[in-house]
Amino acid sequence: MEWLNWFASFENTKPVALVILFVTFVLIVLYVFGDKKRSARLETYKDMPFLDDATEVKEGKK
Repeated sequence: MEWLNWFASFENTKPVALVILFVTFVLIVLYVFGDKKRSARLETYKDMPFLDDATEVKEGKK
């Protein structure tokens, strides 16, 4: 149980938390952009907010 006291100090837990969060972030980015199909599908989503505006403008001009 002595090793649990090591986590009680902020000087020890802050770097550990930073490393854990950074590794998690890198793994998520690799998962999302690692596959070519998934990456291409996500790239098609980038214009999604503007698609509604384009259809509203076309409907309004009819």
